[in-house]
Amino acid sequence: MFDEPTIFERSRPGRCGINLPEADGAALETLLPGVALRENLPLPEVSEIDVVRHFTRLSQTNFGIDLGMYPLGSCTMKYNPRLHERVAALPGFADLHPTQSASTCQGALRLLYELQGYLAEIAGMDAVTLQPVAGAHGEMTGLLLIRAYMRHRGETARTQILVPDSAHGTNPATASLVGFEIVKIPSNARGRVDVDAVRAAVGERTAGMMMTNPNTLGLFEDQIAEIAGIVHDAGGLMYGDGANMNAIVGVARPGDMGFDAMHFNLHKTFTTPHGGGGPGSGPVAVKAPLEPFLPAPRVQRLDDGTYDWDAGRPESIGRMHAFNGNFGVLVRAYTYIRTLGPDGLKAVAQNSVLNANYLRVGVGEKYQIAYPEPCMHEFVASATEQKKTTGVRTLDIGKRLMDYGYHPMTVYFPLIVPEAMMIEPTETETRETLDEFVAAMHAIAAEDPELVKSAPHTMPVKRVDEVRAARVLDIAWEG
Repeated sequence: MFDEPTIFERSRPGRCGINLPEADGAALETLLPGVALRENLPLPEVSEIDVVRHFTRLSQTNFGIDLGMYPLGSCTMKYNPRLHERVAALPGFADLHPTQSASTCQGALRLLYELQGYLAEIAGMDAVTLQPVAGAHGEMTGLLLIRAYMRHRGETARTQILVPDSAHGTNPATASLVGFEIVKIPSNARGRVDVDAVRAAVGERTAGMMMTNPNTLGLFEDQIAEIAGIVHDAGGLMYGDGANMNAIVGVARPGDMGFDAMHFNLHKTFTTPHGGGGPGSGPVAVKAPLEPFLPAPRVQRLDDGTYDWDAGRPESIGRMHAFNGNFGVLVRAYTYIRTLGPDGLKAVAQNSVLNANYLRVGVGEKYQIAYPEPCMHEFVASATEQKKTTGVRTLDIGKRLMDYGYHPMTVYFPLIVPEAMMIEPTETETRETLDEFVAAMHAIAAEDPELVKSAPHTMPVKRVDEVRAARVLDIAWEG
């Protein structure tokens, strides 16, 4: 690794990467408005090779799924097939403009219409909106739909949303943003939602319950049907956080479990670029009673076989995005679904569960497993024993993993497991890669504690003050 300076620090007076001809004819002042003209423009003065080498070095410093295993639990960082990029780059898709008429983009509208149908079938729901552009955005859309449904029925006193203590942090945050009161539901000794606690919490103020299945401990909520029955009997609706769909896609459907609405994370389940690698997408699927409230417009298929936007939806909650979703991401997800088909999607879930359990057993030889039973697509280990005997914490192990060429696992989540290390390999990693990761974890467990506590040792930036780094941001160069 190398300590690459900023492009501004490479600047030298008079150095230039290009030679432009002198302006011919009209003066610059006549071509640009006065507000666009500046005497002092502090751009770096660098040669072409300075620029090429600088950005090539930065690209080699960055870690991504194309470079190595990325075992972020609950984030499902799996490989993005290159076929998706070729399809999304087709001129008929890449050159579309969001305001062009429906008659000129029938192929794109057909793709959106068919994707709505595929996602509805996968979810076991009746209708889908493709507008939300992130998982949390989908959560917000889903809860707005539940609120609109309750208001339509005159049940305005239903202002509470039940949320398990193992939920993703976005769940209570989204519910609060939409205006609901949060009722926290504890987990039981098996790592599942405490059914008796749900029964005690529901009532006339219950608007619904948010759940993730499998949950953030990597465990299937095997009492989900009973929980959904309790919430429904109380007059509430069930919302499904689809973040962990990779474990059940093609195998089980949230709609069949009793969920009334859910969001997909296309960037997790359907291998579209994730995080900083590309925009997200969080389509929401709903049962029929919620369909009238979906965001407008929606793609519809007309009687003559053509496609158009349906904007005449009087009960809609309105737009959730400036245009019609992140189209390029939708193209990639559509390609993934069409490429794999039902059997391929089922194999994805089966292999993601197999890989997670393979790692659970291997890692479990040196680290405590929070709930030592067969898991779904991810599991949670703990460094509690290492902390007690050597002082090595989960944070130290995550930092040391970078020296071995891996992105750290998710740390300190879920909050109900002390010194938590949430690990998710996904179905796209080979057995050899899993063995190498287990070997790295075992090696760290046997190392000098002081070596682990001072990691990373091979990165350009060593151990940082995490609190200061989060609160005193240094994101701009000042000469």
